[in-house]
Amino acid sequence: MNYFSHPSALVESEHIGPGTRIWAFAHVFKGAVIGAECNIGDHCFIEGGGRIGDHVVVKNGVSIWSGVILEDYVFVGPNAVFTNDQFPRAKVFHTEDIKTLIRRGASIGANATILCGITLGSWCMIGAGSVVTHNVPDFGLVYGNPSKLQGWICKCGIRLPLPVKGDGQIRCTCGAEYILSAGQLRRQS
Repeated sequence: MNYFSHPSALVESEHIGPGTRIWAFAHVFKGAVIGAECNIGDHCFIEGGGRIGDHVVVKNGVSIWSGVILEDYVFVGPNAVFTNDQFPRAKVFHTEDIKTLIRRGASIGANATILCGITLGSWCMIGAGSVVTHNVPDFGLVYGNPSKLQGWICKCGIRLPLPVKGDGQIRCTCGAEYILSAGQLRRQS
């Protein structure tokens, strides 16, 4: 075993990357995939069919359902929620997983709710307690209930002083340069 599993964790999957740490009372189902150097917090639940990339942090109390894909370097805050059914009913079972894609480097704040079937763009940031009902663009900063695009965030995590709408160019204090055009932010360097 080339990963750490707390004695009280239940790990049924054979697909855990090296250097990953799985903490107390977590349950990782057979068929789940977790990459290298991840940190899976206490009381997490990772269903078979859930996919987690490398260098991902999933804080305490998060459930990753089948169909949820976390790319590399994603951060999921404590008690964030991924839904897994667009039309939930007791004793009604759907045959296909609804795909929810969290792109590379995205950060999800504590207690945020992410509805199924959407994509969170690369390096976006979701504010704590937000309810996300629509796709979020790369580098987008969203918060609220329902969440709305409130601004833009650098890859380093600093809020960029760009308008939410309109075109513009900015250099972050970390040195990264961006251009906002047609409602999309692109990194220049």
